[in-house]
Amino acid sequence: MGLGPDGWLPLSPGERSVAIEVLLHGPLSRTEVARRLDLSQGSLTRLTKPLIESGLLVETPDSRATSQVRQGRPSQPLDVVTDSLSFVGFKITQDMVYGVATTLRSEVVMRLDRPLTTHEPTEVADLLAAMTDELAREHPAVAGLGIGVGGSVRDRAVVTESGFLSWRDVPLADLVRDRTGLPVVVDNDVAALVEAENWFGAGRGLERFAVLTIGAGIGYGLVLGGKHVPSHGEDREFGRHWVINPTGPLTPDGERGSAVSLLTIPSIRYQVRAALGRDLSYEEILSRAVDNDPMPARVVDEAARALGTLLAQIANFAMPQRILLAGEGVGLMDVAGPIVHETLRRGRHPLAAPVDVVTRVSDFHDWARGAAVLAIQVLVLGMKETA
Repeated sequence: MGLGPDGWLPLSPGERSVAIEVLLHGPLSRTEVARRLDLSQGSLTRLTKPLIESGLLVETPDSRATSQVRQGRPSQPLDVVTDSLSFVGFKITQDMVYGVATTLRSEVVMRLDRPLTTHEPTEVADLLAAMTDELAREHPAVAGLGIGVGGSVRDRAVVTESGFLSWRDVPLADLVRDRTGLPVVVDNDVAALVEAENWFGAGRGLERFAVLTIGAGIGYGLVLGGKHVPSHGEDREFGRHWVINPTGPLTPDGERGSAVSLLTIPSIRYQVRAALGRDLSYEEILSRAVDNDPMPARVVDEAARALGTLLAQIANFAMPQRILLAGEGVGLMDVAGPIVHETLRRGRHPLAAPVDVVTRVSDFHDWARGAAVLAIQVLVLGMKETA
């Protein structure tokens, strides 16, 4: 038994549950692990003994865990050896590939990015393999590789459609596996981000948790019962068909008044360009809105109200304990946060429990970290790369 590229095998279901609990929430005292998993101390001792003997778990003094006294001796907290293996994650955009190497707990230890000069699948796979080699030279013992793509993915292996890359039915996992010899898992980039936040981020330990991303597009993910709800690709069309204001703006990339039309960076820039006759960056538009430049201010105000409405509708229907707002477009909150929160408040019942909205400024390396978490899950859950 041991920790290796083929997974935590062979582990019994009980042993695996202990190992995962410590991975996600450790270091933990034995008393705390037993309480969380509803185990007797005798059962826990039986389950943890082989995990410690194999080196999967270690006893370590850690101030984050409360020492428990048993038979007159302090109990040392249990933890995993987080740097025993490395994981690689990639986020592919239209013109760049962003990569990271992480520990077993998804802590980023190296970042790497390269321009994407072609969308030819075999050449993209060559680039991913070369970047994996570079990351592995600094952080060896790579146990798996995850890839996040904007689009629809089948069986965590085949990119069935990606408008950004003009791909259809590309067997990306096989192409990269053939070049690296590593287990490879591919998924929608938003799904990867949701998994990372569910296991190691803002959603950890929550029963109901939602993620909303705004940027080049709109992304949405939902966690219920502590598990990510599979989208089967419909999250890709989420923003395009969620109409917020039927009389709102019509853009080339969304239905009239949809979340895409009102909130995405390309649509906001399109509206300002149509009115002013010149192109402004997203940052320039936000800056001009702060200075009360009429047209940018109107577009940003409308976007803020749309975001508040969207958050309220998510809160009303999904009833999450927390909503994480992420993506390259979250600068909107710095400029118009009060409008967003006031619209959110007005869109909910006065007696409804407040929903915790967390805003995170993220870059594409954070999305790549999400893809690395997909690879971590393949290892620790004993999953196949495809599911």
